[in-house]
Amino acid sequence: MSRKDEFFIHITEGNTTKGEFITLGSAMLDGETIKDAFVKIPLKTMNRHGLIAGATGTGKTKTLQVLAENLSDQGVPVLLMDIKGDLSGLAQPSTGHAKIDERHAKIGLDFEAKGFPVEVMSLSEQDGVRLRATVIEFGPVLLSRILDLTETQSSVVAVVFKYCDDNKLPLLDLKDFKKILQYATKEGKEEFSDEYGRISSASTGAILRKIIEIEQQGGDLFFGEKSFEVEDLLRTTRDGKGYINIIRLTDIQDKPKLFSTFMLSLLAEIYETMPEQGDSGRPELIMFIDEAHLIFNKASKALLNQIESIVKLIRSKGVGLYFVTQNPTDVPEGVLSQLGLKIQHALRAFTAKDRKAIKLAAQNYPDTDYYDTAEILTALGTGEALVSALDEKGRPTPLAATMMRAPMSRMDILTPTELQNLLDDSKLALKYNEEIDRESAYEILNKKIEKAEEAKIKAEEKEAKEEAAEKAKKASSRSTTRRRSTAQNPIIKVLTSATFIRSVFGILKKVM
Repeated sequence: MSRKDEFFIHITEGNTTKGEFITLGSAMLDGETIKDAFVKIPLKTMNRHGLIAGATGTGKTKTLQVLAENLSDQGVPVLLMDIKGDLSGLAQPSTGHAKIDERHAKIGLDFEAKGFPVEVMSLSEQDGVRLRATVIEFGPVLLSRILDLTETQSSVVAVVFKYCDDNKLPLLDLKDFKKILQYATKEGKEEFSDEYGRISSASTGAILRKIIEIEQQGGDLFFGEKSFEVEDLLRTTRDGKGYINIIRLTDIQDKPKLFSTFMLSLLAEIYETMPEQGDSGRPELIMFIDEAHLIFNKASKALLNQIESIVKLIRSKGVGLYFVTQNPTDVPEGVLSQLGLKIQHALRAFTAKDRKAIKLAAQNYPDTDYYDTAEILTALGTGEALVSALDEKGRPTPLAATMMRAPMSRMDILTPTELQNLLDDSKLALKYNEEIDRESAYEILNKKIEKAEEAKIKAEEKEAKEEAAEKAKKASSRSTTRRRSTAQNPIIKVLTSATFIRSVFGILKKVM
């Protein structure tokens, strides 16, 4: 038996599956595509998370597109982070090309051009279904980790949440949170001190500065109502295709704080909302996080620990997370160790540091007699990748340099007219794009402060009136006393009159 035939059997047996699966392409040996040596991913293990890595221009985005299409066809909803803005074409069928036909002939797969059900979403003012979350949904622990607060500052946040809960003050957006922080050290200082202990203005000032940092990155648009419901990510069409939800993030590449805040809140909400699935045979939702380094590069240690914990736990909810980045080293080891599927496109060795990174990347893959992994990582062409998945029993499948199939949808963006038509037909846009600013902590506290001010003014006016009345009463009393003291008795008045005195002197004169 030739080496080629041995390799074919090796790949075919290693990719045998009884349940549903996705075909990525066909394995390659010595630079030649082996027709019908299909590389498959069982749907059953797609909740074990994964990594798509490779240098710029090697085909990562197209691989992501292929996975999203095939998942949708299998009835699995998908959530994509579109940071470069080149994934909206999933809604339209491919225009086809001779090179696509040539590629599929080598693989042994028929090519079918078609579009997929797509929802376009946005965190900012870009067109799309608006994604929002309320402050209260984050809770004090998660919010403190996102803001990277100290232990003392975190305790202040916990007290603020407790006060709002006790006094039925809805914390919906950032202005609510800022208002209650200011209230705690100003108008409500005594109230907080009596019930919860004294809160330092230095602590609230530090927290306010952290909030302003998020506001400057667009957090004021993200925090608020109407809060997005996780169930709306799990929709399917009438014919059973899963919706591909695309979040447009082209304008937040320089806003990593907002991006990581959104991702962590979404993962936490999914974990809390979705029921335990166990090994159900297929995932409930697959999430692709493009440019994953935006989450990890500037994340605090506490935030990284939170992400790692969620990655470990969310699998049981039937949710698979797939990180897309240029280099596997962009993903922390604690997260990387949890990833079952690894699709590695070509890496480029321009420096000594690059060569070291390639050697480290090669160690993440199973040993094989057919490849020098470190060497082939630099020799892969565009649309080719090293693939290592998990079979239905959770064992690694044979490592295969794979000629990847082409996307069935358009490998380009939608035109403005096509995008607008998509939004006009969106049921979710009608549900979430109405801005709501109902009465919450900000308005309630303002009214409370206004009433306190009015009561204070009335009390001062009453006190001033009482003082004026008291002064008037005292003045009246002194005037009466003076009048009484100066008013003469009638007898005294007669005795002291000039006529009476002259009469008395006249009588005395005659007597003498």
